[in-house]
Amino acid sequence: MIKVSNQAKIEVQKLMKADGFDSSSDYVRVGVKSGGCSGLSYDLKFDNLMSVEDKVYEDNEVKIIVDNKSFLYLIGTTLEFSGGLNGKGFVFNNPNASRTCGCGESFSL
Repeated sequence: MIKVSNQAKIEVQKLMKADGFDSSSDYVRVGVKSGGCSGLSYDLKFDNLMSVEDKVYEDNEVKIIVDNKSFLYLIGTTLEFSGGLNGKGFVFNNPNASRTCGCGESFSL
């Protein structure tokens, strides 16, 4: 399961609305792909379609879709949002990552 912090929920709902998505019925698609300075990178986008290979979760009023392949890398992850002067935007707090890059956008196991 993927958790969503309160600040991430607020930002997701704002951005979904701005992009024409409805946070009560559409999804945040979270995935993992090859690349980044640590080997794997996170992929985050909005979606209104789901496939049979997707797992669906809801936390903190945010519906999340994860494909089966990415699911194993993301178990226990919390989606957070870091703002302020040195803010990075969305941040993945992934307990499965043994190493992350300085920007927090890629990781390795």
